[in-house]
Amino acid sequence: MIIGAVSLRLYLPGCNSLKGKRGLLKPLLARLHKEFNVAAAETDLQDVWQSAELGLVAVANEGAHVESELRRIVSWIEHNRPEVEVVDAAFELR
Repeated sequence: MIIGAVSLRLYLPGCNSLKGKRGLLKPLLARLHKEFNVAAAETDLQDVWQSAELGLVAVANEGAHVESELRRIVSWIEHNRPEVEVVDAAFELR
């Protein structure tokens, strides 16, 4: 069993309050879970309006499959969520 994780640092230029940030991230996290069957949560920067750190985790039998799926998720966010800018993505497999 291989566990893959990605830590995403996001820039949210349109957010001007924590309520706005929550309104942007909550549907994104739900969509990632539903569409890609991964665990997704906000892991840091909860009190910063225009920045967020998300953690995504997936499990599979092969490391290459897990990594490609996580990279596909990052690409999906970049292409389908123009209101969110991916600043950094750190991948880890165990």
